[in-house]
Amino acid sequence: MVHAVMGYAVMGLALAGACACVGVAYASSLDTLAVFLKTTQSGRADFTQVVTSPARPDQAVRSKTSVGSFAFVRPLRFRFDYQKPFLQTIVADGQTLWLYDADLAQVTARKQAQALGSTPAALIAAAPDLGALQKEFTLQAEPDANGLQWVQATPKSRDSALQSVRIGLRVHAQGASLDKLDIMDALGQRSVLSFERFEINPANLGAAQFNFEPPKGVDVVRP
Repeated sequence: MVHAVMGYAVMGLALAGACACVGVAYASSLDTLAVFLKTTQSGRADFTQVVTSPARPDQAVRSKTSVGSFAFVRPLRFRFDYQKPFLQTIVADGQTLWLYDADLAQVTARKQAQALGSTPAALIAAAPDLGALQKEFTLQAEPDANGLQWVQATPKSRDSALQSVRIGLRVHAQGASLDKLDIMDALGQRSVLSFERFEINPANLGAAQFNFEPPKGVDVVRP
């Protein structure tokens, strides 16, 4: 699961969409995305992630469900704390991307600049505005569906591990928040993250919460 998350959220992970004020209507979901990137400097939410294997004639479709919490502070800091079914942590501190698997007693540390790029993490925590995001992704507004505004982001890099990321945004009285990420990787595996209790710019979320120290006694691998 860690490798799947890293490929997506690293996986860092895609944020988008907020209204600058109550009652403002945007022409498209791209407008909502642009405002969110400009005004939302941090966020926190609970999430459920469902990873589904590609459909194949010779085997049944399989899925795995995980739950946990997510937080980010621009620029380049985020963390995923997986609670079920296994304890796993992914932390980007601005320099290093840490992946900690408690069951394996192992930490993998990579240079963050090399691990990100055309990934949902660039959507979540890196891009300061729509123009910066468009350097890595082709963005297309999609029709509203299921009460959400949708943007499809397709990586421009031919070497990306992703096919596409669909970003679902929910507009409400207080503004807007990220509701879903629908991620399809290059091998046809689908990962859908659903966010709940999304907080925009929480007052008590600071950079110090994204520091990571490998627990004593675990192996640290630096590929």
